[in-house]
Amino acid sequence: MGSQLRTYKRRIRSVSATKKITRAMEMIAASRIIKAQRRVAAATPYADELTNAVTAVAYGSEVKHPLTTKLERPRRAAMLLITADRGLAGGYSSNAIKAGEHLTGELVAAGMEVDTYIVGRKGVTYYGFRERPFVQSWTGFTDSPTYEDAKEIAAPLIEAIRKDSDEGGIDELHIAYTEFVSMISQTPVEQQLLPMELGGSAEESAETFKRGGAPRPLYDFEPSAEQVLDALLPRYVESRIYVALLQAAASKHAATRRAMKSATDNADELIKSFTRLANAARQAEITQEITEIVGGASALADATAGSER
Repeated sequence: MGSQLRTYKRRIRSVSATKKITRAMEMIAASRIIKAQRRVAAATPYADELTNAVTAVAYGSEVKHPLTTKLERPRRAAMLLITADRGLAGGYSSNAIKAGEHLTGELVAAGMEVDTYIVGRKGVTYYGFRERPFVQSWTGFTDSPTYEDAKEIAAPLIEAIRKDSDEGGIDELHIAYTEFVSMISQTPVEQQLLPMELGGSAEESAETFKRGGAPRPLYDFEPSAEQVLDALLPRYVESRIYVALLQAAASKHAATRRAMKSATDNADELIKSFTRLANAARQAEITQEITEIVGGASALADATAGSER
């Protein structure tokens, strides 16, 4: 009984130590979520206005440009997958990888070759373990990405989109990442960056112009519409990748917080369970000791009575 009680007490100490760690990680992740949300809120308006600027150039000119012109038969596409550098975030990285796999499957089904670019050690490990090729990877900053990180990622992608597909270039650029919806919900997203897909108010405005429901604005581009698009192309790609990195970071912290809270709750349940078992073992030990004392006293009384006769 004594050894069993010691075992339970040792397990309680071990689980209690783990609980302290998971509780601390939960609090750290909660504080990082707030910072990540603020960064997303600060970066999104710039990216949206830049998209509106590209929309204005696209509908204000007839120039064909990789930023706005979709090929009838695209031959090659790039897929940027954003995962985490570390685990302890539930199914965060695995869900992002599944979205990337689904996106790659759709592109291959459409007849395109896919060049994969990866952000985060989890994605690199996944592809490396399965010996699947990827063009380039970036790691070490997924918890707190900066605009410089986005520029570094965007550079080879912009270079590839500017090349002809016969020279190793790409016709389309897609991205798979996790969008932060709320503290509880984070959604894997598959998005096409190039050629730019117009949506929301920009698409509604374009349809209005086509139906003749409103006058179409007139624009003058200097030095030319094509050069304006050339200048906007890297800024557009960088800003969209930066927002995706920030969204992914916020999602990762939220997933970590949820996973650590679950681990803390499970630790509480284990401690309660081991405490009940330890109390039961202690009670059994005390009962056995009392039984042994009573038995010894009874035997001693019988022996004393026998000697008096």
